[in-house]
Amino acid sequence: MGAAGLTVAAGGLVSACADDSGSGDPENSSGPVAGSTVTFGSNYSDPATRSAFAALTDSATASTKVKVKINTVDHNSFQQNITSYLQGTPDDLFTWFAGYRMQYFAAQGLAEPIDDVWEKIGANFGPVAKQLSTGLDGHQYFVPLYNYPWVVFYKKSLFKRNGYTVPTTWDAYLALCRKMKTDGLVPIAFGDKDGWPALGTFDILNMRLNGYDFHVKLMKHEIPWTDQGVNNVFQHWAEMMPYVQSGANGRIWQDAAKALAAGQAGMMFQGTNQVAAQFVSDKADLDDLDFFPFPAINSKWGQDYMDAPTDGFMLSRKARNPAAAKALLEYIGTGAAEAEYLKTDQWDVGLAKGLAVPSYNAIQKKSVEEIGRCKAVAQFMDRDADPAMATAMISVIQKFIDDPSTGNISALQKSAESQAKAIYTG
Repeated sequence: MGAAGLTVAAGGLVSACADDSGSGDPENSSGPVAGSTVTFGSNYSDPATRSAFAALTDSATASTKVKVKINTVDHNSFQQNITSYLQGTPDDLFTWFAGYRMQYFAAQGLAEPIDDVWEKIGANFGPVAKQLSTGLDGHQYFVPLYNYPWVVFYKKSLFKRNGYTVPTTWDAYLALCRKMKTDGLVPIAFGDKDGWPALGTFDILNMRLNGYDFHVKLMKHEIPWTDQGVNNVFQHWAEMMPYVQSGANGRIWQDAAKALAAGQAGMMFQGTNQVAAQFVSDKADLDDLDFFPFPAINSKWGQDYMDAPTDGFMLSRKARNPAAAKALLEYIGTGAAEAEYLKTDQWDVGLAKGLAVPSYNAIQKKSVEEIGRCKAVAQFMDRDADPAMATAMISVIQKFIDDPSTGNISALQKSAESQAKAIYTG
């Protein structure tokens, strides 16, 4: 999964087509499209992302004449209940994630293929974006909107005031943590009440220690969870734990970000989609926020890889208005639509070719650079693994956070492997 296909490039746009007439002009839409309503299930529940999504759907309506009714559900609740939601009476369109998570629900027959949409928008994207949108059966099921890197955030003013320098190695990172603790700071802000944030820490330690291919094979259970490589991940994580904000399992990540913004914590490893978005929501000083890629641990891999999840949209198999829903997807799959979204979104980066976003701030410009510098990007554990396995690992990792001892690590690895065998062979 080379990241080069995820960077912004120059090129022409393919205009959206909202009907079957071949005119490609949404203004001339007729029949079931123009004037009809599409329901959109959304997990964009945080204030900042909710506003950006509303701006996108408003522009989609203006372009296609399709009305949009947004049904917003808390992000975690949406993710935890997605299967029953899709099996019941889902909305026409729904927000979701690229890669395995998309492929899983497509394979379950819960999403509708949209190859006809991709015939019209395919020229707008590079091969990696199309790969991330393709099911195991070779059909497309997903229209990507943006991606974002998981990196270590810090406040420039705090680093300058205390004379801190950005660490590029594991030893330098731990040394900085020790110095921050001595200075009365919480070195690493962290909240894992929702379960998924810690999966990102596992991912980056895994890719730094064992490489990208190991990550992919582990997520597919081609490598057992009892492998020494997994043990090394937890052992290195245990070295970090004295510097991690205590009580993480009882804290939501938004409160961890507030500690960073308030200058109580020195660093926070999470996605720009969360940390930078929280700075915007809290009206904190976004210009004071900066980040660096997680430090290298194994010189063989350096800082070659990162999680850079891709978010976008899918069409429900039970959609009641598929023609109009596809018209919306055709519009959303253009650089013009992404640019409209990114006028409000100050933390993600677009994926379409020809994307002109003069509003990109320093965080977004740096995100494009750092993602483009990677040799490959992962989609995050709860997207790259079987959903049941990702859920199992949430519990395993929370137990590790409560007790990072060597003996407990071994027991948790055995537990993870036992569950993986049941999930992947069941």
